[in-house]
Amino acid sequence: MIRILLADDQALVRTGFRMILENAEDMQVVGEAGDGAEAAAIALELQPDIVLMDVRMPEVDGVEATRRICARDDAGRTRVLILTTFDLDEYVYAALQTGASGFLLKDTLASDLLSAIRMVARGDPVVAPSATRRLLERYVRTAPAQVTSTADLNVLTEREREVLGLIARGLSNIEIADRLYLSEGTVKTHVSRLLSKLGLRDRVQAVVHAYECGLVRAGTPERP
Repeated sequence: MIRILLADDQALVRTGFRMILENAEDMQVVGEAGDGAEAAAIALELQPDIVLMDVRMPEVDGVEATRRICARDDAGRTRVLILTTFDLDEYVYAALQTGASGFLLKDTLASDLLSAIRMVARGDPVVAPSATRRLLERYVRTAPAQVTSTADLNVLTEREREVLGLIARGLSNIEIADRLYLSEGTVKTHVSRLLSKLGLRDRVQAVVHAYECGLVRAGTPERP
């Protein structure tokens, strides 16, 4: 059972999401929060599998709430899925940097919402829709002062660096394995090691890091 916390300042929106989620046999809404501070506190108390987090809330927004959850959740049990009304939003970019496992638009179809939750819950973050790529390309270009030095990649082996680049272009482990003539298990090992070496939480943060380091640049084909 996937345990979910809803965080949105609009009660009507939370009610709508609850209705959708509770119709799914494998999901349970374990709590609701009306602002970011409450969301972080409840998440740390209940340790849900997923927090559906509105990005714009009064007082403490979804970005800060995500930071608090990810900073305190050492085991990586709780994953944050950002909800926004905009497909290109500086708040979403900040949330991805902070540790969110992906983002969805609030007008996403119910079936797509359920699929995304299941993906994130099993450790396959929503990482490479075209909107995510556009967001990363836009904000890495317009905020060069935040770009990470490529020297950070020196801790990686040549193969790990290659795998990181393919992750950032949106390839799955199976696709990476086919492209590099490796087993899927070997790819998973490379992914685990590069995340550990770079101090990253998951594949989403790996994608953000790859863009900020310049390993992947705007206009790079999504399926090389």
